[in-house]
Amino acid sequence: MAESSAVPMIVLTRHQDNVEAINSNLRNAGVAVRCNWIKELTDLGEALQQINAHMLVAFVGPDPADTAKVMTVAKQYGADVPVLFARDQVDEEIIANAMQQGARDVVTLMNPNRLRAVVTRELDANRQARALNSTISSAREYRDQLKSFMAGSADAIAHVQEGIIVDANPAWLDLYGYAEADALTGTPLMDVFDPEAHAALKGALVACLQGKWSNHTLKANALLNDGSTLPLEMELSRTEFDGEPAVRLCFAARKHESGNLNEQLTEALERDASTGALQRRFFIEHLKQALAQPIKAGVRELVAIQPDKLDALSDDIGPLAVEDFIGQFAGLISETRQATDLFGRFGDGTLILLMERGTTRDIEVWATNLIRKVGTQVFRLGEKQISCKCSVGIGLIDPRSPNPASAIVDALAARRTAELAGGARVNVVDHREEDTKREAADGLWVKRIRAALMENRFRLMQQPIASLLGEDKGMFDVLVRMVDEQGEELLPAEFMSAAERNDLMKNIDRWVIGASMTFIASRPVKQLFVRLSKDSVRDKSLLQWLQNQLKSSRIDPSRLAFQISEQIATEYLADTSELANGLRKAGFRFAIEHFGTGRDPQRLIAHLPIDFIKVDGTLMQGLAVDQALQQKVRELVDQAKARNIHTIAERVEDANTMATLWQLGIEFIQGYFVNEPEQVVMG
Repeated sequence: MAESSAVPMIVLTRHQDNVEAINSNLRNAGVAVRCNWIKELTDLGEALQQINAHMLVAFVGPDPADTAKVMTVAKQYGADVPVLFARDQVDEEIIANAMQQGARDVVTLMNPNRLRAVVTRELDANRQARALNSTISSAREYRDQLKSFMAGSADAIAHVQEGIIVDANPAWLDLYGYAEADALTGTPLMDVFDPEAHAALKGALVACLQGKWSNHTLKANALLNDGSTLPLEMELSRTEFDGEPAVRLCFAARKHESGNLNEQLTEALERDASTGALQRRFFIEHLKQALAQPIKAGVRELVAIQPDKLDALSDDIGPLAVEDFIGQFAGLISETRQATDLFGRFGDGTLILLMERGTTRDIEVWATNLIRKVGTQVFRLGEKQISCKCSVGIGLIDPRSPNPASAIVDALAARRTAELAGGARVNVVDHREEDTKREAADGLWVKRIRAALMENRFRLMQQPIASLLGEDKGMFDVLVRMVDEQGEELLPAEFMSAAERNDLMKNIDRWVIGASMTFIASRPVKQLFVRLSKDSVRDKSLLQWLQNQLKSSRIDPSRLAFQISEQIATEYLADTSELANGLRKAGFRFAIEHFGTGRDPQRLIAHLPIDFIKVDGTLMQGLAVDQALQQKVRELVDQAKARNIHTIAERVEDANTMATLWQLGIEFIQGYFVNEPEQVVMG
């Protein structure tokens, strides 16, 4: 089953066997689930907040208080998540009591058929409830957007139900000469049209509601408030108003410019109201579509623009005036840009353009002129009158391989650099020459790496991991070297980047794993750490390949620990969780390296089955004299110990740091202070 299709569940139990039993039971029945194991009730609230769980299965004992405690937390943090209780014994009284407290049912592992049936029933019910809530939310959002669209439309629009006007926008009221909607709503439609048109109107309304009126216009004379008549040519369309069938009447103010009503509505929903620019999501969609088409001539670039010192400016004018200011600022851009330029809004005050011009110089000149124009503009915001500067960042798009994400990153980064350099300037990021050189270099490296793999010219290096507890654990970290055609060793920094860009990391990882297993089989190594790349973490065939390797090598899998970086684990948490659980199930151990500098290391400790954490080497720099660093490392150690996770400090380079780590409770250290990497000797 694909991870993306698996339904996330939370299983609250102190025993991993229960989690595996539920997971295998359901998957064998074709129910794809992803079980998130929570050992303690104290962790349940955080899990419900962070995991979009479709179900909570809680294993409880016979004490009714256990059930009540779980339901209290579930109602507080995940009121919409269905709760099932699992017990050793189940009867109707137990089920009734649990359901009275808010649970959906009570199951037992002793009856797998009923377990599957109950879980399937509740997942289907939860899925339908989510779909219904999403539909209701979308309908409300659509109605609000529709009302906003009608209110701002220059076209006169009214809604009619059973012959009665139930809604009219300002343009319709203005057309008829009324100041308030109450003067028209509740009025029979026939009262506002000439009697000669009544028969045609009635027939058109009926035909429209029956779906038989399509792409037709109706001509009728309107009876205005001042007693005069006005010939109208209206479009009729079937719609809903307040959940009931209705007919929309629309008189286009400028019919030759109005286009199809659906197109207008789509345009209104995609555009930001203050600036007229595409909202971020829709800009990205249009950008991808545009870049999918090759440019015919000239250059194509992304241009990011934002007022300098926007935060300080916002404080000066106040939060209520910011949108007005951004609207005026965007107006200056719209005055100077071409109509064909794709125009979007990113964040509070960042505006982005996709521009196609003859040369890069053309865009730079345009940006310089815009900066000059903004600098001379006075923005009037209520009683305040302000001026500002702006900076422009330009990211060049490679026509050979246009990448929307990197182009946006380049443009935004270039703008920030321009502002930091003093503002009111243009900054251009051009990677094309660099990319060309890198592609040429990659071509050579790919050939060398593939040849080294075929000719077995990779070498393992071992770096000892020392214990601070006074005993030699026989632990080693594995590093890899490539040997070139002349027999010289090449460090990973020289070839790994090219391997990553050209989909060769899985091949290298598997060579390292195979060589490490051979090393373990031939030497008394107690624990060997092998790192995996991002590509291997996402490789769904890796676990089966490892099973085959175990059968042929016959090593004890617990002697091999697979480690991945905290960054990879954070960015690919679902893939990491699936892999880590699979490794643990196969008997391997699992470690996170470079740990403690990411955005949420505590979450990784809480939600991954980790045996070791390797505290990042950057936290070792100055540790002996930096109390803030010491406190951070101490917290990581305490959190790890609370979950029986062993701790290893990376890149320890002096005795003072080692002594400090011992005081902080670190169990193991590695680095040049312990020993430099040595070549692995087989046999």
